[in-house]
Amino acid sequence: MESKGDKSNRQLKGALCYSNIERRHVASPSVIVIGGGFAGIAAAVALQDASFQVILLESRDRIGGRVHTDYSFGFPVDLGASWLHGVCKENPLAHVIGRLGLPLYRTSGDNSVLYDHDLESYALFDMDGKQVPQELVTKVGEEFESILEETNKIRQEHSEDMSVFRAISMEELLPGGHGLMVRGYRPVINTLAKGLDIRLNHRVTKIARRYNGVKVTVEGGRTFTADAAIVAVPLGVLKSNFIEFEPRLPDWKEAAIADLGVGIENKIILHFEKVFWPNVEFLGVVAETSYGCSYFLNLHKATSHAVLVYMPAGQLARDIEKMSDEAAANFAFMQLRKILPDASAPIQHLVSRWGTDVNSLGSYSYDKVGKSHELYERLRIPVDNLFFAGEATSIDYPGSVHGAYSTGIMAAEDCRMRVLERYGELDLFQPVTGQDSLVSVPLLISRM
Repeated sequence: MESKGDKSNRQLKGALCYSNIERRHVASPSVIVIGGGFAGIAAAVALQDASFQVILLESRDRIGGRVHTDYSFGFPVDLGASWLHGVCKENPLAHVIGRLGLPLYRTSGDNSVLYDHDLESYALFDMDGKQVPQELVTKVGEEFESILEETNKIRQEHSEDMSVFRAISMEELLPGGHGLMVRGYRPVINTLAKGLDIRLNHRVTKIARRYNGVKVTVEGGRTFTADAAIVAVPLGVLKSNFIEFEPRLPDWKEAAIADLGVGIENKIILHFEKVFWPNVEFLGVVAETSYGCSYFLNLHKATSHAVLVYMPAGQLARDIEKMSDEAAANFAFMQLRKILPDASAPIQHLVSRWGTDVNSLGSYSYDKVGKSHELYERLRIPVDNLFFAGEATSIDYPGSVHGAYSTGIMAAEDCRMRVLERYGELDLFQPVTGQDSLVSVPLLISRM
């Protein structure tokens, strides 16, 4: 027979047990997201929607990362990413853009020889400022298309590594061509980020992982703890080793970081009082060397503003980053004067510096010659309770905004499953999806 004391102890133990169960359900799992670009924002939104406690740490004084819309001209222009590659409902960003009613200007279709422009939209000039006949441009395009076809045949017949075909054949594209974001990407990132706990000017210096969680340290020494972390910083930042990992990342992860390449492309945006150039989307200079070639994107066709965007890449971009903004704008204008001698001087200018910006240290990832394309996937694979996201972790769509966004969703789902499995509350039938993923609104697309 149970004594009064035994009964009291049993009730107390039951109460304590019940209290622990209650506490376990009240304390939601927690995640720290590092990086406020499209990947980090996507991951944070998805996990918050899954009832996780989420803090996002961003080193800049703004969100967006390498997506940066500037309004200093009195209208939006993108200093970073500006295209939606794959204007179709299959694009994971399409539902957000469509829901906001943001217009897109299609610069190329599915059958474009080049990546994001159709050849008929080009006006090419030689080094003497003489326009290359359009018939020759078309012929070169046809020859280039035949090279692509032959490349595909070679890829099917040979398995060994080849430098040229890897750069071309590894590209996987969504259908629908390419659309320029007429009003910039900021409305999209701001909409996604609404309601998140975002800490700006929080530069992460150390990530310590333990069996029971992570501790993240920022400049100044403040620390944050959580069950897991999603690392969504650019590849260039990972390469710089500015963030210390404790313990060190596995050799295979460090090798993936080292062996992927980081490319650089900048924008020198020139605002003019009026339009004086041909009504084409693209003005290009053809030269004997890649350093001598240059091109200008005509934003007037898409936005009705008198703006040309000079877009240097590679070593030329690195050299221009050593100049002042004024000198860089003057350099771009001198390139324009080579093909349009009567060009009037710009009234305003903007200059990006993605290569030397400590928050990016590059523009986008690329496959190095002789290295496996599988490196993107290796960079994405989690390490214990650390998860990785960003365009450089997208094996299908590296270097793109929708690629970054998709990896954020994937990292969030991986994190959710891992953390809740540890909590013993995993529900495989409740995957994270991000915002209103089932709502589809047609995209607003124009082409002049």
